[in-house]
Amino acid sequence: MSAKMIEHYKSSVAPELTKQFSYGNAMQVPKLEKIVINMGVKEAPNDAKLLESLMRDLSMISGQRPSVRRSRKAIANFKIRENMPVGCAVTLRGQRMWDFFTRLVGTAIPRIRDFRGVPTKSFDGHGNYSLGISEQIVFPEIDYDKVAKVQGMDITIVTTAKTDEEAFALLAGLGMPFRRK
Repeated sequence: MSAKMIEHYKSSVAPELTKQFSYGNAMQVPKLEKIVINMGVKEAPNDAKLLESLMRDLSMISGQRPSVRRSRKAIANFKIRENMPVGCAVTLRGQRMWDFFTRLVGTAIPRIRDFRGVPTKSFDGHGNYSLGISEQIVFPEIDYDKVAKVQGMDITIVTTAKTDEEAFALLAGLGMPFRRK
């Protein structure tokens, strides 16, 4: 399925971007570089089994084993000491990135309740797009009966685009369902 997405990028999205932004070189055309999926877990310092369960869910979603993210410094108000586990994350590149992007756009996002499109204002000024999903159960790989806790995640799509306008055109061309204004 992701082979179709890659072929769609090469055959129609890249030529359209070249025409729209007048690129003189094929290497100037923006493309997906990586996708980072992050789950911050408030209860992780106290509940190791919950963190393991969420890491299992994230591994099923991404197809890759996530790494544990640890706190860099102590924050007394949050009862966090330095080097405590606070979440997990995974960085996808290459074929796994395309597989995940295809499932995100084609399957997971349409399953979100009361979905009206992803926001267009979540670009960072450098051509990268961030998206928050409130429940991991929108992915079909997750069995709802085996979920220990419904947890949200942050997804950052890193592109080689120089501007937000180029990144928007790239993601829209790849099928990202942006909200209508």
